[in-house]
Amino acid sequence: MSKTRISTIAGAVTILAILALPANAQDELEASLQTCSACHGQNGEPIAPIIPIIWGQQESYLVKQIHDYKSKDRDNPIMSPLTESIKQPDIRKVAKYFAAKTWPARRATAAAAASQPDGMAICRVCHQENFQGGLPAPRLAGQSYEYLLGAMNAFADEQRTNSVDMMKLMKALTPAQRQDMARYLSTL
Repeated sequence: MSKTRISTIAGAVTILAILALPANAQDELEASLQTCSACHGQNGEPIAPIIPIIWGQQESYLVKQIHDYKSKDRDNPIMSPLTESIKQPDIRKVAKYFAAKTWPARRATAAAAASQPDGMAICRVCHQENFQGGLPAPRLAGQSYEYLLGAMNAFADEQRTNSVDMMKLMKALTPAQRQDMARYLSTL
């Protein structure tokens, strides 16, 4: 073989290896996140209603939650140990991965709420017009009633303390108001 041909082949192999790096890195990230699907679902549908949907969730919110689990600002016996394996430089990559996924289709069993409960206007300040989320708040529309009510009650009871504003807002509501809001949001 001539030196030119060897150089051309070596160059082509090098270029292909470089082009394959991002795909391999993405594949490695995806493989490392398969543990998440054990609870959050293979298709974005969690295995239990108390588990939140993370597919299509706001990236900034996911970054904050992973950070808070790692730093123990938010404690959960399952999530806290799992996030320990996520390296600091990878937190944003993990959040971006799940945020880029499509929010799962709404369950056909959810019955639409008749009307929006009183007190929901304040929620729109952070959670946006249709409760789809945005900086700095997560999407609430379409989360399960059980998850939403659990999160609201955890803020109200100071079991979840990683948002002082949410703690104040949820404490100001009665349990019945929180139930009505969770029911409404779960039907959106």
